[in-house]
Formats: sequence, C-alpha cells, structure tokens
Amino acid sequence: MILDRTTLTTFIERQWVQNVITGAILLNAVTLGLETSPTVMAEIGPILLTLDSMLLTLFVAELGIKLLAYRRDFFRSSWNIFDFLIVAISLAPLAANLSVLRALRILRVLRLMSIVPSMRKVVTALLSAVPGIMSVAAVLGITFYVFSVLATKLFGGSPDAQMQEWFGTIGRSLFTLFQIMTLESWSMGIARPTMELFPLSWIFFVVFVLATSFTVLNLFIAIIVNAMQSEHEAEADADRKDIKNAAHADAEAILEEVKALRAEVRALRQPGQ
Repeated sequence: MILDRTTLTTFIERQWVQNVITGAILLNAVTLGLETSPTVMAEIGPILLTLDSMLLTLFVAELGIKLLAYRRDFFRSSWNIFDFLIVAISLAPLAANLSVLRALRILRVLRLMSIVPSMRKVVTALLSAVPGIMSVAAVLGITFYVFSVLATKLFGGSPDAQMQEWFGTIGRSLFTLFQIMTLESWSMGIARPTMELFPLSWIFFVVFVLATSFTVLNLFIAIIVNAMQSEHEAEADADRKDIKNAAHADAEAILEEVKALRAEVRALRQPGQ
C-alpha cells in the first residue's frame, strides 16, 4: 500500500519519532567521539563504523520521508534545509577516504538544534540579535584599533625585547590587547612588566579594560538577553493569539448550534399552529 502525504506527515511529526531521531543523534555523537580513540578503535572499531553507517541510514530515511511528505514545502523551512545540508555533508566520506571529510560527520550533532525546540528558540534569538551584535562588534573593532595604535606608539618604540614582542607592530598590539581583554594573565603577565619601563602605563591598561571587558563586552550580553526576551514574548503572543482564535471559533460553533436548534424548534412548532 502506498502511503499518502498525510500519513507520512503524521508519522514523521509524531513525538516518539522525534525522540528516536534525537536519541540517534546523541548516540552518533558518542560513537564519533569514541572513534577518536585508537584504543577503542582497536577493540570495537568495526562495530562503531557499522553503527555509524546504520545511524546515517536512519537520518537519510528520515529526510526521505520528509521530502515525500512535504515535497516543495520541505525547502520552505530553513531548519529542513539545514538538516538536508548536514546529512548531505555526512554522505561525503562514503565516496572518499579523506580524513577531513570523515571529520565532518561530527556536524550531524548540530541537528540537535533543529530537533529540540528549546535549542531552536536559542538559535532564532541569536540570529535576530546579529544586527545588534555587528554594531557592537564594529564599536569594539574601532576601540581595538585606536588602543592598538596608541600602544604601538607608546610602548613599541622601546628597545626592550619584551615590549617589541608585545607592542612592536599594530598586529602584535592587537593580539596583546585581545589577551588583556580576556583578562588572561594580563596584570602579572603584561601590565606590571610594562609598568616597570613605563610607570604611568597602568592608566592605559585600566582604561582599556574598563572600555572593553567591562563595557563593550557587556553590550553583547545585553543584546543577546534582549533578543531572548523578545523571542519569548513573541512566542507568548502567538500562543495567546492561538488561544483567542480557538475561543472565537468555539464561540462561533456554539452560536451556529444555537441557531440550528432554534430552527428545529420553529420547524416543530409550525405543524401545531
């Protein structure tokens, strides 16, 4: 018997089917991690490779069912396209023995973002925050450039080998300032040795840390939090709208039933009049 689109759609959207796919993705993540161990591969390598092929077959079958069920509508969803590309890339190692292509199989784990609703919300919120993030990144880039030029001018002219390594060029200053921004060994590793040659350099470093780590980077967090809140509010609004529409539909159905009952009552009264 040939299954129609409705049957296929109902099947692939069942919760237990989605749970099976999610479990398969998690299992595949474990097997791909185990394949990186020479000891494990020496013991159960063939089993892991066979299991990997079986899981890939399951993913291909899932996409095949979705293509048959949704047809052209399949490619209207960005998440379906994302799944399709991930599985297509995963098929590449079957045609070649390149280690780089085989390593790309780990991308299948990314499908969790399209399967798990909560992850989809996070990704959607991050994508909606991209314009704001790009603006903050531009501000951060300008700040880095200004401070890099200052650092090169102030400290790069010193004949000290350490200063030349840290601030000899704009490129080196950029990397050094990036380390300072992350607060990784910035005080004892960079700031204090620089202060031994330039006693007032602490002003430069304190201003830079305040301008980047404590100000600009917090803007990234604020934008992402705002995007997450907006996504949550949009979902809540959509739920309220659905509830309102459902209530309106129920009310209309009740009114139609009342009208039908009135019509029946009138019809019953007419013979006796």
